[in-house]
Amino acid sequence: MDVREHVLEKARRAKGASRKLANLSSKIRNDALMAMADAILDKMDRIIEANEEDVKNAKASGRSSAFIDRLTLTESRIKAMADGIREVAALPDPVGEVIRMWRRPNGLLIGQVRVPLGVIAFIYESRPNVTADGIALAVKSANSIILRGGSEAIRSNMAIWKLMAEVGYSSGLPNGCIEMVEVTDRAAVLELGKLEGLVDVIIPRGGPELIRTVVSNSTIPVIRHEAGNCHVYVDEYADLPMAVKICYNAKVQRPGVCNAMETMLVHEAIAERFLPMMIEEFEKAGVEIRGCERTREIVPHVKPATEEDWWTEYLDLILAVKVVKSIDEAIDHINHYGSGHSDAIVTENYTNAQRFLWEVDSAAVYVNASTRFTDGNQFGLGAEAGISTQKLHARGPVGAAELTTTKYIIYGTGQIRE
Repeated sequence: MDVREHVLEKARRAKGASRKLANLSSKIRNDALMAMADAILDKMDRIIEANEEDVKNAKASGRSSAFIDRLTLTESRIKAMADGIREVAALPDPVGEVIRMWRRPNGLLIGQVRVPLGVIAFIYESRPNVTADGIALAVKSANSIILRGGSEAIRSNMAIWKLMAEVGYSSGLPNGCIEMVEVTDRAAVLELGKLEGLVDVIIPRGGPELIRTVVSNSTIPVIRHEAGNCHVYVDEYADLPMAVKICYNAKVQRPGVCNAMETMLVHEAIAERFLPMMIEEFEKAGVEIRGCERTREIVPHVKPATEEDWWTEYLDLILAVKVVKSIDEAIDHINHYGSGHSDAIVTENYTNAQRFLWEVDSAAVYVNASTRFTDGNQFGLGAEAGISTQKLHARGPVGAAELTTTKYIIYGTGQIRE
């Protein structure tokens, strides 16, 4: 199969369907989504069978336990996929939303409204549930989508895509609005980035290498889902039992995802009370601790942290720990080493909480809560196409509204410009 021709044909079909999809009613699109959710539950065995083959191959190739976790689809995760699709369907339709409207002195009535982007190329790795999220958000925002998942999840992705596309088309969606690149050749990623005029935006969701490849080779606008080097800062005014609970959840609950904590910062005033009990809890869960010099003075057996550790997104049961002298040092550390994804402070001090919220330059900033909530579903968006760490167009979880752009509509009564 010629990769370029394959990708080009997918893009042409998606582009043609996008014009029809943009004009469909909310009811047709929402009904299609509900039918997709039902089908995923009805045909769950088909999806699990395909996923088991992907998992078997990944284990045989020596993939890490965190990678296997991201790849695996259990019955509960498939049910969550279906629930997510239903939640997306229940959201207000972003298409046609009037953002603002005003009248000029000359009588012109000017409005700004949301409209679909057109065709989205969605490139992602390892997590097959993302296939369902991408399709659901595209349909909700009236965009055609071209999916290109990782080779390690190709069977799972294909099973979900075929099922959702088949049901969607039979429910009134235009043929071609849900496409998938069916080849695993990496050249397909480069080809998608060249299809200016057919593809309107690319969303890469995966590791740093994938992001760099797409950004450096694309002639099409990119919404970047970059690294999640997330922090929790335990302030001198923290409720320590609360801090233990939050930090444990942020690291251990699901370490292989982008909103998991990778560095824990602890104020020196409470470090001697907090670190021994916190590290004990982490080590019971199998977490490897890499600490600064002060951390190792308090808990001598932990490994020394290097400069590289402060930059690293482990996506595993590894945690860097640093004792800081002040909230200023904590904020400076996060803004220097962080990826702008999600960062949290645990504190009972209102002034410190507000400073942290305003001065930490990240897409999601928390007070007294785990970073694990940076998720489209948890934010009430139903799903997400990624967590954007850039500042133009979209930042944070990319839901249906973030997959739209705007245009101006102007009502006149014969006005001409003098």
